[in-house]
Amino acid sequence: MTGTWTWTTARARAQRAATARDLPLLAAVLLAVVALGEVTGQGHGPEPELPGLLALALGASVPLAFVRSQLLLTATALTAATLLAPLTYGQTLYAGLPALAAALYLVGRRQPGRTAVLFAVPFTAYALTDDSGPYGVVLLAGAAAALTAGGARRARAEAARRSAADWAYADTALAHAALGERARIARELHDIVAHHISTISVQAETARYTTPGLPPEGAERLLAIGDTARLALTEMRRLLGVLREDVPEAAAVTRAPQPGLHQLLALVDEARETAGGAVRLILRGPVRALEPGLELTAYRIVQEALTNARRHAPGVAVDVELHYTQDELTLRIRDCGPGGSAREAGHGLLGMRERTAMAGGTLRAGPASAGGFLVEASLPVEGPAV
Repeated sequence: MTGTWTWTTARARAQRAATARDLPLLAAVLLAVVALGEVTGQGHGPEPELPGLLALALGASVPLAFVRSQLLLTATALTAATLLAPLTYGQTLYAGLPALAAALYLVGRRQPGRTAVLFAVPFTAYALTDDSGPYGVVLLAGAAAALTAGGARRARAEAARRSAADWAYADTALAHAALGERARIARELHDIVAHHISTISVQAETARYTTPGLPPEGAERLLAIGDTARLALTEMRRLLGVLREDVPEAAAVTRAPQPGLHQLLALVDEARETAGGAVRLILRGPVRALEPGLELTAYRIVQEALTNARRHAPGVAVDVELHYTQDELTLRIRDCGPGGSAREAGHGLLGMRERTAMAGGTLRAGPASAGGFLVEASLPVEGPAV
C-alpha cells in the first residue's frame, strides 16, 4: 500500500513538474489558435493582407514558447508583432496581449531597470503617434504596468536577499566576537588555574620533605598529590595551549599577573586622563580580597564599561561603584552620556555578559532611570574570602 501510494505521488509530482515546464509552450499554442481564429473571423477572405495578418498573429503568440530560454528575443518579437498589426493593417491582435504582458513582466523581473525602460519606449512612441483612439494609451499603460510589476517583484527579491545576507553577516560577526571573548577568558583563567595547580604541587613536595616523622604512607600520598597536580597542569596546558596561537611570540614571552580589583584605582586614573572627564571610584561595604577569578571578572567588566563610555560619550562624568556584601559583589558603572541601541548591541557588552554568565551572575545594561547609561553586574561570592 505504501509502495503504491509513493509511486502514485511521485508520478503526480512528475506530471505537475512537466506541466509547469511546458506551460509556456501550451499557452503559446492556445493563444496562436485564438489569434488565427481572431484574424480569419474578421471576414478578410482572400484579401492580400490576410497572409500578413496571419503571420503577425503567429508572431504575437508563438514566441511565448521560448520565453524561458530567450526572454529578450521573445519580448522583442511579441512587441514588434503587437505594434505592427495596427500600424500596417489597422488590425488589433487582442489574443496576443496576454503573451505580451507575460513577457514584459518577466523582463521587468529578470532584467535591469534600463532594459525595462527600453521596452517601454516603442509603446510610448506608438501612444504619442496613434490618433485612431485610446488603444495606444491603454497599450502603453498595460505595458508599463507589466514592466513595473516585474521590477517590483525583482526589487523585493533583491531586498530579501540583502536582508538575509546582512543578518547572516551580523550573526557570523556576533558568533566570532563571542568565540574571541571566550578564548580570551579561557586564556586568562588558564593562567590563574595554572598558578593554583602549581602551588598545590609545590606544597605537596615541600610537605613531603619538611614534615618530621611523616610515615611512608603519608609520603606516598603527598608524592601522588604532586604527581597528579603536575599531570593535570600538563594536560591543561596541552588542551588550552592552542588558545595562545593567536598571540605573538614576543607577547607570549612577556607575561604579567592577571589584574584584580586592587588595580582599579590605577584603571580609574587612566580612564580619567584618557577621557578627560571626571571618573569617581565609590566603594561600599567591607572591602576584602576575593577569589582571583572573580576579581579578574569584575576588573574586566569595569574596564570594558569605561571603554564603552569613552567610545560613546567622551568627556562625560562616570561613576564606578563597588558594593561588597556577604554573598555578592555588585558593580555599577554609570555615565552621563546618551543611551541607545548602538551601545546596547556592541561587542563590549557581549564580552561583559559572557564573563558575568561564567561567574554565575547577572548583568543589565541600558539607559539609567536618572539619565545616562548604566552597566550593573551582580557577581555571587562563594566561600570564604581569599
